[in-house]
This record gives sequence, structure tokens and C-alpha cells, in this order.
Amino acid sequence: MDGFLNIHKPAGMTSHDVVARVRRSLKIKRVGHAGTLDPDATGVLVVAVGQATRLLPHVPLEPKVYLATIGFGTATDTEDASGQVTTEADASGLTPEALRAVLPRFVGEIQQVPPMVSALHHNGQRLYDLARQGITVEREARTITIHALDLITPTVIRVTCGGGTYIRTLCKDIGEALGLPAHMATLVREAVGPYKLAEAIHLDEITEEKLLPMHEALGWPTLRVSDHEAAELKLGRTIEGPTSGGECAALHQECLVALVRWENGHWQPFKVFS
Repeated sequence: MDGFLNIHKPAGMTSHDVVARVRRSLKIKRVGHAGTLDPDATGVLVVAVGQATRLLPHVPLEPKVYLATIGFGTATDTEDASGQVTTEADASGLTPEALRAVLPRFVGEIQQVPPMVSALHHNGQRLYDLARQGITVEREARTITIHALDLITPTVIRVTCGGGTYIRTLCKDIGEALGLPAHMATLVREAVGPYKLAEAIHLDEITEEKLLPMHEALGWPTLRVSDHEAAELKLGRTIEGPTSGGECAALHQECLVALVRWENGHWQPFKVFS
């Protein structure tokens, strides 16, 4: 039972809650997710089951697409709607034209200071644990990539971005660019790489039949191998084969046997699956 699930995470559940639900539904312990969604957020959560968890560093998981509602006129200590209000101001004069004019500043490679309510570490502690203790520490700005930023309604934006982007912080920063306090009011993740919200399944639809096979999720060129070659690869041995260079997914009877790369005239396995 190895593969990937595209799950529509509901509001009110953590990503860990969803993982636990998958474990119960499929009666398997080895489950992980690709990219945390906050409890209040909804949308695509990619979940790896069984040996697929070992493929997470290799599967395409970008770009990510989000639909976010910005709450102009109010800032919170968590930068989202779950936090305590820290600042308020009148935002009634904000126009779509003014908002649209500042959005280009946030497209491309930009610097972003991660929020205190995040899973990043500081001296061995998660930032969100420090935040719960009322402790704020300096955070270094990080380079993130915003591929596209579109205004959908006067308060709703669609963000296409790379990994490591904090949408709550983006909403706050857009407000600051307009001279207004702001926070992320709602968030929906519409896509993670090839995984789209329209194709996501709900929690009561989790079955083994819904698993996307590992090699399909990987999307790499495939190398079909014989019984003998599969056995050799599982032992970590090289095999002969057609020369194509690069890396391939070695398949035996439609099952992923190994990830291999062409080295010194042979296919060398660098990750083997039972």
C-alpha cells in the first residue's frame, strides 16, 4: 500500500490530524504529508502513504497556489484571524486600484521575514512554541519566490509561489505597503504542483484505490526491468540497459523498484524500494 493521496483538508483540523485519519482509514502507520496547512486553512494536502514517504524529496510539489482573503484595517499577533488584535485602523478608503498598484512589488524573488507563529527553529525551539510563551525573537529575512499575484476581488488575492512562502506574512506586508494594518482572514490552497483542489478527495473518501502510484506521482522517465534486474537493483547492484543518461524510475511489473541514475556505463540504484 504505497502511493499518494490528494486530500481536501477541511477547516478545524491540523495537517497531523489528517495524517492520523489516513492511518486509521488505511490501517497503516507509515504516513506523512508534504507541506503543512494551518488548522483554519482548507484545500490541497498531499499525503504520502507507505514507502511513498521516501519519495517526498523527489516528487514535484511546486508551484503552490493559494486563494487568500486579506483583512485590511486589523493586524493580529499571529498575522491571521486566529490571533489577538494588535492594531486597528480605518481601511474604508482603500480602493482596488491602490491595492493593484502595490502588488507588483511582491512578485519575483523577494525578502520575507517568517512569522513567529511558524515551525522554524530558534536555538532548538519551534518559533510557535516561543510565541505561545509570549516570547518574540529576531528572525532573518529569507528569499522567497512569488511567480504571480492576482487581485480577484477587492480583498481576495491568488498567489502562485514557491515553497517556504508564508501567505499570512504576505498579507501583512501588502497592508504595510498601503499604510494599513492587515492580516490573513482566510486561506485556501488550490494547488500543490500537479495536485489540484478540483481533484482532491474528502476524508470520508480515503481508500487504497485512491492512491496515486509512486512512479506516476514522481513523473520521471521509466526504465522497465526484468525479474533478474529487479533482484539486482534491490541488492544495490548496477544493471545494464538502454542508455538515456540522467535519472529514471526502474519499474518491475508496474511497481517501483528503485530510483536509478546512469553512471560509468551502468544504471546505478540510489534509492531502493522493497
